[in-house]
Amino acid sequence: MSTTPFANETAVSAGDLVAELAARAPTVGGNTGLWPGLTIYRFTAPVGPTWEEITSLSLCIVAQGRKAVTVDGQTYEYDPFRYLVLRSNLHFQAEILEASLAKPFLSFVLQIDPTLVRQVSSDMVERRTTVFRHGRTTIPREEPALVSSLDQELLGGVLRFLRATATDADRRVLAPLYLQEMVYRVLQREQYARLLSIAAAEAASNPVSAVLEYMRERLGEPLTVADLADQVCMSPSAFSQLFRDVTGRAPYQFFKDMRLDRARELLVDGQWPVSRISKEIGYASVSHFIREFRGRFGVTPRAYCDANALQRGLDQQKTGAQV
Repeated sequence: MSTTPFANETAVSAGDLVAELAARAPTVGGNTGLWPGLTIYRFTAPVGPTWEEITSLSLCIVAQGRKAVTVDGQTYEYDPFRYLVLRSNLHFQAEILEASLAKPFLSFVLQIDPTLVRQVSSDMVERRTTVFRHGRTTIPREEPALVSSLDQELLGGVLRFLRATATDADRRVLAPLYLQEMVYRVLQREQYARLLSIAAAEAASNPVSAVLEYMRERLGEPLTVADLADQVCMSPSAFSQLFRDVTGRAPYQFFKDMRLDRARELLVDGQWPVSRISKEIGYASVSHFIREFRGRFGVTPRAYCDANALQRGLDQQKTGAQV
């Protein structure tokens, strides 16, 4: 995993998450717009059961109250002590079991790109012997949903992610890193093999996911839309339309953003100079790279690297002071 400027670990509680979600969910029902694929729910009385549907791999966490999800006749309950993972393309019944005006039900559902799961897992060197070494894998149909204990580390990552969505700069720079941390925390727990299996099955059946993996492995190469379309046996025009429908961006723009995101990770590591990073992600001109990095993140690569080095120093000072 890349070293990320995560805040110094301090004790967090469900109460902290309650406060964050309450502030961001002013209306009863689903509240959206904070982050793509994120919905925060507030209910002031028990609800359901109601039929619902999801189309993407999703992480579901309750801060206050209790909820039940029933899929294919099997019921999964979760609360502030347990979180839920749902695989994509599910039609299920949901029921809010505990909620009141004094203690409203507060939760969030976050859609997770299976490609991100695969990317994070590939960085977990000590667990390289995973289901992905054996090609395509499918999640057993009897496990459309998974329930695990919510611990302090995952809760801390969730809070950092939510707080990082408050300002434009933090949304661009920090929120993607904390999203990556959340996936990493889930993969560290007992969900590891099962979550990878879900992601593998979804990626295998999704041509866009397959192309994203192809792109990620070739960030330094001059790929064209025709090259990408050839990987999934589609015409460039049909592929471009499908890609835009799934990701919301054109292939070229998405590939550029992937390159710049990788550059940000390398800058956080602090091991390479800007010129080498520029070459690593396929930029022939360092000045062109600097210009596009500034346009994406609002600062130059050097300023971004210096800011992260300063943050690491402050975190180390805090840790030393606590010791």
